[in-house]
Amino acid sequence: MSESSDPRDIHTIAVTLSDVVAAVELNRTSDDQAVLRITPPFSGRMRARLHVERGEEYDGDPEPVNVNPDTLLEPNAPAYPRPAETEDELRADPDETYTVERHHERHAVAVEAWRSRIGDAVCDQIAVETTDGPHELRVAVLDDTSTPSDTAE
Repeated sequence: MSESSDPRDIHTIAVTLSDVVAAVELNRTSDDQAVLRITPPFSGRMRARLHVERGEEYDGDPEPVNVNPDTLLEPNAPAYPRPAETEDELRADPDETYTVERHHERHAVAVEAWRSRIGDAVCDQIAVETTDGPHELRVAVLDDTSTPSDTAE
């Protein structure tokens, strides 16, 4: 398929699960905002890569398509564990005594469990906004050993 300046020519985006996890986690744990960016020129199958928005402007035309990572997740996606929640669970455990170290350990385990489950909640299809309105895209999740050439049509 030929390349174009019209994001409506995209029918599938390919993302790595690690990029999705990193973007969602960054947005939950910091003031930075991460997106999955699809950079022009556009074609039928495009790679969406992790991008942290830092207020810089893109000086190309057309502009890239930025996908909010939350739109890639099903509504029933597991919630990101909050430190206060893991603290409450630890304090409620009759077999454990609360310590800061145990809290950190329990929270780290909860975050790892979330990371391992979030892949099951990635949508097969999403809508992205274009200047001409919403545009439906299929989502292909790559394993993290894939190379950019694996996404070529």
